[in-house]
Amino acid sequence: MDVRRLTDRLGGLAFGGDYNPEQWDEEVWKEDDELMRRARVNLATVGVFSWALLEPEEGRYDFAWLDAHVERLHANGVAVDLATPTASPPPWFTLAHPDALPVTPEGTRLTHGSRDTYCLAAPAYRRAARRIASALAERYGDHPALALWHVHNEYVTLCWCDHTAAAFRVWLRARHGTLDALNEAWGTAFWSQRYTSWEQIVPPRATQWHKNPGQALDFRRFWSDEALAAYREQRDAIRAHSDRPVTTNLMVPAYQNLDLWAFGREVDLVTIDHYPTAPGVDAAADTAFGADRARSFGGGAPWLLMEQGTNTVYTGDRILGKEPGEILRHSLGHIARGSEGALFFQWRQSRAGAEQWHSAIVPHAGPDSRLFREAAATGEAVARLGELAGSTVRAEVAVLHDSDAWWALDVDGLPSPELDYHSSLSRAHRALWDAGVTVDFAHPDHDLSRYRLVVAPALFLLSDAGAENLRRYVEGGGTLLVQHAGGRVDERLHARLGGYPGAPLREALGVRVEEHRPLRRGEEIVLSDGSRAGAWSEALRTEGAEAVATYTHGMLAGGPALTRHAYGAGHGWYVSTRPCDAAYASLVARLLVESGATPDLAGLPPGVERVTRHAPDGRRWHVLINHRTGTVPLPEPAHDLLTGATAYELPPGGCAVLRPLP
Repeated sequence: MDVRRLTDRLGGLAFGGDYNPEQWDEEVWKEDDELMRRARVNLATVGVFSWALLEPEEGRYDFAWLDAHVERLHANGVAVDLATPTASPPPWFTLAHPDALPVTPEGTRLTHGSRDTYCLAAPAYRRAARRIASALAERYGDHPALALWHVHNEYVTLCWCDHTAAAFRVWLRARHGTLDALNEAWGTAFWSQRYTSWEQIVPPRATQWHKNPGQALDFRRFWSDEALAAYREQRDAIRAHSDRPVTTNLMVPAYQNLDLWAFGREVDLVTIDHYPTAPGVDAAADTAFGADRARSFGGGAPWLLMEQGTNTVYTGDRILGKEPGEILRHSLGHIARGSEGALFFQWRQSRAGAEQWHSAIVPHAGPDSRLFREAAATGEAVARLGELAGSTVRAEVAVLHDSDAWWALDVDGLPSPELDYHSSLSRAHRALWDAGVTVDFAHPDHDLSRYRLVVAPALFLLSDAGAENLRRYVEGGGTLLVQHAGGRVDERLHARLGGYPGAPLREALGVRVEEHRPLRRGEEIVLSDGSRAGAWSEALRTEGAEAVATYTHGMLAGGPALTRHAYGAGHGWYVSTRPCDAAYASLVARLLVESGATPDLAGLPPGVERVTRHAPDGRRWHVLINHRTGTVPLPEPAHDLLTGATAYELPPGGCAVLRPLP
């Protein structure tokens, strides 16, 4: 489906966010109309959590209130992103279908009273979800206000109930075919776990000690496929009545148990929700991490930031505020990397309910506030960037991402808790971001030939096909960095025998790892080049590779720690420990020079974020964000779309979207 129709319908990039008029009265609606015009809102997401209002009892719909708001938004020049409300079933549903409530691994059935209180595998839930999606599409499918369909919200809640068990067994039969094949894949000869009938198999519920790792991995795969099937059902029900693009909002990096590559192939455009996990410049780097992943999951096509917070930074135990200017900087951080706009959760901050302290465009303080003024100014800025619509981003460097590798590092019994998947990916991306380089994410099976450098930070699980693909990449002239604990197991979670990381990749790296030796918590070692490292170490020998740095401690003293191997027309690098941040940055810088990968715009110092968007007709725009404390002169003058004037420098915290002068 041509998603360019979205920006054509909006007349430019999207700006706005979740709108819940059902929480307010007519006087507030009138104010909303005026404030949305002031903030240049052109897209509102409605209906996300409105199931109880839309279907007050089973099979009886009340669309009158939604009709009125859709018409009001349309009259006010605001297009609608219409959601299916299936992330929050109403009380009548859970009373009628208590078996559709989710069950924890310990066997506790949860009760109604929050969102996501459903089992995705429950037939009654799936029927009800299809039914309301179809009813909404039949009523609003060709409404002139409708620009986008928004299925569900932030899939997925996991469940371990009997419905799940039945669906899991169906999935396992399709994947493995026979019980003999399943027993071999799961290694059930260990601990007397051999299955002799399909009915014996249940989800990996709470056990006395370690769960079977093959079973745990397959369950994560199954649940992702189950979520995708549920999405497809609603999408297809909508498509029967509407030709507008259909999507669902993904939540990166690790909130959802989803194969995001698979979802990227099924949605009409990728949309994500993104909330930084740290303040300051770390939030800017995290924004880039989420945005680069979103673009990559859609194959490089334009995508859309569906949610962010005006004043929300989640750090785990508290919600921090953003600094002045960060609403614009974070929005532009996403737009720079291919987003077709910037939306927020939500338009008006709720006065009651579970998320009443979640920030919004209109805060509790009202429009006479810093947050609204900054959000409105951001809306003005986004309105000036319409010519970027449909343009794309190019990258010379890729970081490998594979959901199987993520899930493999979540099983029980691993040698160290510091083998964390997403922090490893984030760290690799951050080092490249600090170096000013634009990054794609790629799957180990993808065609990698267009990348000068590929980094594999946490490739614990690597399929035979992926290993052979990486070997060919290096042989063809690519530069590959594989990091510690890479290639330990195949796609069944079976250990690679004969030395890690398995024959095809070992050939490209020129090393054979014989033994891993995790380090004590907080332990630090020094390598022969004076750099420091921690968390992990390995006993390996070179088989053609050169030792760039060696260990200096214990039984590994004198053994290779960092290696480089000339293979075919390329080079395979292997780092068998976790270098400190400075050493890792130095290694990344060396690899960038060796591979020939360069920043999008030369002549700018570190701390100035820069990404180029390219139009099919050859036009290009440089999006710059200055994270430094001083003014930075531009390499050459350019027209700044944000100001409409020629720009010569970038002030501290300043942003620019530059079109080169003729």
